[in-house]
Amino acid sequence: MKKTYRQKGRERNPWILLLLVPLILVILLLVVIPLVYVAVMSIMTRPANGGVEFTVSFHGYQSLLDVTYLGALVNSVKIAFISTIIILLICYPMAYFMATATAKAPKKWASFMILLLILPFWTNGLVKLYSFVILLNTKGILNTLLMNLGIIKEPLQILYTDGAVILGLVYIVIPFAVLPMYSSIEKLDKSLLEASADLGASHVKTFFKVTLPLTSPGIFAAAVISFIPSLGSYFVSDIMGGGTTLILGNIIKDQFSESRNWPFGSALSIILVLLTIILLHLYNKVGDLDDLGGGIA
Repeated sequence: MKKTYRQKGRERNPWILLLLVPLILVILLLVVIPLVYVAVMSIMTRPANGGVEFTVSFHGYQSLLDVTYLGALVNSVKIAFISTIIILLICYPMAYFMATATAKAPKKWASFMILLLILPFWTNGLVKLYSFVILLNTKGILNTLLMNLGIIKEPLQILYTDGAVILGLVYIVIPFAVLPMYSSIEKLDKSLLEASADLGASHVKTFFKVTLPLTSPGIFAAAVISFIPSLGSYFVSDIMGGGTTLILGNIIKDQFSESRNWPFGSALSIILVLLTIILLHLYNKVGDLDDLGGGIA
């Protein structure tokens, strides 16, 4: 009796599982074990000289109720929210243009446009941010140009403000946010747009009634990809904000490096991880996590 395709597949399953062993080991060593260690450290005690003492204490989580840290957390969420909105407003038209242009262009031109989008990934983020420092500081290119043109009499204080931090976050995250939107728009069934036009809907009405709802998973994916890094990208705040604008990533970094309050830093890290899980769960309700991965890839 000949074996069916399903039966043959079941016989190969042990070998498939064997091939997954290296991946499982990597995930355990680089993700699960460090995360468990941080979770354990978050409920330990900070000794007088800093670091961690393995005595159970929830003081790290209790410190979250401190007014100073609550204010920094609220400011982090505010900055991340504003930067995410700006990123979405910039990236959606970019993604829409790319999706429509690549659909009509020859395949080589479509690949070239995707390559142009990916190019910023090849440049170190710190280098790009320091170029903004040269451009925007009080003696920088922008202020010098505006003063020579007589538009301003005194240099503008652009750097080391919340606005500068938001600008840096937007610039750093934009390449990541465009990809899931592009993927979502590219997959849009064009026959639905034609049907909407045949029923007498204008281009604007078609966009808001058909295109925007059907591409909402890509928008939400871009929002998740934008919001989480905006909370944790401490180097952006250090360079563009001069350390005066605190975001969650700055506080975590300071707790481990300067204050040496490792339990509190670990507690903040766990909060950030939980926030990420919640956002991914919400995204899974709207779209598909596979689309999120495909958009990033």
